[in-house]
Amino acid sequence: MSNLKMKEAALIYLDRSGGLQKFIDDCKYYNDSKQSYAVYRFKILINPSDVVELDAELGNHILHQPLKAAEVFQSVCFIAVKTLSLIGQLQTETQINIVLKLTHLPPLPSYGLDLCEFPLDYTSQRFYMMQGIVIAMTTVTKYTQGARFLCSDEACPLSKGFQYIRVHVPGATESATIRNDFLCNLCASSLQEDRKFRVLGDKQIVEIIATKGLHAFQGHSNNQPFRFQSVTIFLRDESVNKMNIGNEYKIIGIPTCVKTSQTAVCIEANSITFCNSKVPSGISDNFRCLLSLTSSSCWKFTAILANIFASQITPPGTYNLLKLCLLMSLVQTTDRNKELEDCLDILIITSDILLIDRLLNFSINLVPRGIRHLVSAEIFPTLSRNKYGTGAVSIQAGSALLAKGGICFIGDLASHKKDKLEQLQSVLESRNITVYIPGKKFGEDTDQQMTFPVQCSFWSFVDMDSSSRRNAQKINTLIGQMDCSLIPANLVEAFGLLINCNESSPCHPFLSTVQHTLKKAINPEGLLYAASRQFTTEDFEKLLAFAKNLNVEFSLEAERMTHGYYLASRRIRTDSICGSKLSASALKYLVFLSEAHARLNLRNKVLKEDVLIAALLFETSLTLKYDRVSLGGRGCSEPRSCHCTPTWVTEGDPISKQTNKQTKNVLKFKVLLQ
Repeated sequence: MSNLKMKEAALIYLDRSGGLQKFIDDCKYYNDSKQSYAVYRFKILINPSDVVELDAELGNHILHQPLKAAEVFQSVCFIAVKTLSLIGQLQTETQINIVLKLTHLPPLPSYGLDLCEFPLDYTSQRFYMMQGIVIAMTTVTKYTQGARFLCSDEACPLSKGFQYIRVHVPGATESATIRNDFLCNLCASSLQEDRKFRVLGDKQIVEIIATKGLHAFQGHSNNQPFRFQSVTIFLRDESVNKMNIGNEYKIIGIPTCVKTSQTAVCIEANSITFCNSKVPSGISDNFRCLLSLTSSSCWKFTAILANIFASQITPPGTYNLLKLCLLMSLVQTTDRNKELEDCLDILIITSDILLIDRLLNFSINLVPRGIRHLVSAEIFPTLSRNKYGTGAVSIQAGSALLAKGGICFIGDLASHKKDKLEQLQSVLESRNITVYIPGKKFGEDTDQQMTFPVQCSFWSFVDMDSSSRRNAQKINTLIGQMDCSLIPANLVEAFGLLINCNESSPCHPFLSTVQHTLKKAINPEGLLYAASRQFTTEDFEKLLAFAKNLNVEFSLEAERMTHGYYLASRRIRTDSICGSKLSASALKYLVFLSEAHARLNLRNKVLKEDVLIAALLFETSLTLKYDRVSLGGRGCSEPRSCHCTPTWVTEGDPISKQTNKQTKNVLKFKVLLQ
């Protein structure tokens, strides 16, 4: 009687939710088809809240006994087909394969599966919700959705018809559907598959890790040992290719135990939802007050941010230019499911690699996807054999794809091999990576290739002391004469910003850094400066999270100034033999820098003041890249705004002509940075 009541409730739910009409339309497709089917597959969308409100027992079955709930809907659908004469070829109830797709699960702790907890419940065969980041995925292969078996004894009544239909159920392996040891229930003879009625579906295997597992890639562990393990997700049919490497998803599925060379807990995915992180509603009170106090200038707020940023690592007032660039790169990251095109790649030339390493490592931890590349790992995707024996090749993410929407800090550039540097240069120029899959090696008939977008900013540094030791040369402090022979010129050109952080520079006082290091050695957890106490790391995290989600647009004046500077810069860096040294991507980086400065100022519109700072930073980088060729003449170790007026400001070009007042404003910003 209870089963009959649940069937009635299932029919009412299908009628109210529109599922019955969709079922009738699907039946019409099968009935009109000229092909013969042994299995008729129907997908039914289930809202657990609505079902529980309609009938608690049916809702309980869906949530805790999904296989039995599918049998209830199977019976209802079979009766509907026969009553309404929807499919003339359908003979038995077993031919109907019902797949229940859940919209959500109740927001209760018992329905959550924390991938960091042990042991995992894989025996209850019910739905759980878990959340994780994709770190590997296979190519798409086939699996058996359903098959028809016949009794091998021709005298047996079951040697004909559709009595023996086997379909895939969540958690079942291929051998559970297709085997040669099935026996007839009537005469105990062996069953044989009727291969012409086999139904195939698509299958893909994905590996995810808990979001907490990213701490292993962020360069900090609080001096506590830890480990993480990936969990395998099986995607089938409609879910195939719904997940991308590097993205974070919420997955509703049924845990199961799969035995290969070792026992592993896997998840049969039922529904997949992309995770969008919450955007903070504002910034901290301290930063709000600072923004109000500096509202009279378009540059004071960012200059002060650069001055006090990372005071746990370096004293306030040191490495300001580098810290400003780091903040601008951080504010161009994203947590949204959109293509990250505003990448700001930074290459730093330094002789103090320990301090720079600490500063960059501190900075990447301010965003959710700040990844420090491990020496033992790979930067870009690699191939391996799938451990579940499906014949598919597994593509491992690598640090760059894990840092999707964030920052990938790859350490000392000179520590990477030549082939990796060439691959990095290709990625920086094209913003994608192509993985070639040799068919012969992985048991395929043909070779394949897959292309993945690389949506992160790369940070790296070059150790000038190492360069000088290898070449037995003394570093000249003039930017235009620094030795970068260890790094290919084309690779240096591919980075958007090239920054010099030399200890001998007046902007990097040696004494204050030494005093800071000694104080931190005595009191590692202490806050040495008032800025550290007033503007905490959490305040910076909240500021960056809010600023990077601002939508900015260029004002007409800013757009004209950007194009004017770009055209003037290309013209002055052009010779008759090699043409222009300035690549077409230069305009793109100018736009990114301008947008980043506007976001860092918490503005929605890019002003001409933002473009001036973008030009200042970009000009400094160009001076490093192209020897001593600069728009104003000779090279210098400081941003040229300190002592020289750019040609594009004073020239009479109708597009790029600017006023002397704007030049004085650039000088004013430099003073603020110092």
